[in-house]
Amino acid sequence: MDAFFCSVEQRNNPELRGKPIAVGGSKQRGVVAAASYEARKFGVKSAMPSQTAAKLCPGLIFVKPNFEDYKTVSNEIRSIFKRYTSLIEPLSLDEAFLDVSELPKGFESATAVAEQIRQEIKAELNLTASAGVSYNKFLAKMASDQNKPDGIFIITPARSKEFLSQLKIKEFFGIGKVTAAKFQKMGILYGSDLLKIPLITLKQHFGKSAKGYYNLVRGIDLRTIKTSKERKSIGSERTFLNDLDNFEDLSESLKLIAENIERRCIKANKKGRTITLKIKYGDFSQITRSITDDDFKCDKELIFKQSYKLLAKTPDINRGIRLLGISISNFESKEKNEFEQLKFPF
Repeated sequence: MDAFFCSVEQRNNPELRGKPIAVGGSKQRGVVAAASYEARKFGVKSAMPSQTAAKLCPGLIFVKPNFEDYKTVSNEIRSIFKRYTSLIEPLSLDEAFLDVSELPKGFESATAVAEQIRQEIKAELNLTASAGVSYNKFLAKMASDQNKPDGIFIITPARSKEFLSQLKIKEFFGIGKVTAAKFQKMGILYGSDLLKIPLITLKQHFGKSAKGYYNLVRGIDLRTIKTSKERKSIGSERTFLNDLDNFEDLSESLKLIAENIERRCIKANKKGRTITLKIKYGDFSQITRSITDDDFKCDKELIFKQSYKLLAKTPDINRGIRLLGISISNFESKEKNEFEQLKFPF
């Protein structure tokens, strides 16, 4: 989807259309969750501090996020996908892989399916989507970013080598900032540079990940569509209007976050053994602390108790804390009697 959160807000509120908006944060505080294309022209990006965004774009309009609305629209989009395939792997609320290797009846190409889906999203939801079409997940993802907004891009097997050779390493899906910087130090800036590096050399620098990078730049990705993903953690966090350096105030915020975690755990029917506390200081530096015991829990009191212990051991609270977060993980397995002796008549 194109600037999904912002596009939904602009669709719902005609006064916001054509204007630079940011979902999340405020002029004084917080972080931009999403920026409209009008705002991106000024350099505003997601994950950018709101104060920085406001300086780049003086006319920027901050909009409070409505995630329930976004989830509803996401489900509506998913229902359109299901008309054409059951092999759907969501990446987020606004992005998914679709496997149409077996073409729906009446279609002669994957590109035709993608175009039909885009047309139906526009007609039924009044939102625009961009699509990437290729022969594996990696290339389809890379293609989807090429003609945004409201575009489509196709990478055929014959075209993949040229496309990947010209692509900057930092733009490869799956290569993060740290890894991209490491490649840069090695003088590897483009796919064409990476193609020249032997696998044995990549292994010396990147270990187990080397084979993956070696394959990707050659257009090789054998991953299949995963129609369901097991949730690994449940979290919640709060960003404060002003930095907090008072333990009592921080403790009260922990209680509210723990209550939210309990609600989400009950909704997801999950209990976990590991509690992780996330702390972001006023200077945006960040630390995490975790504690694991033998008990599976989702109770707000227990979550708060363990989070409180972690907070009490946190150094430099007087520096000022701008964000607190809690997550629970290491969930209880739903598989019962996994090693139970099989019983049968002899």
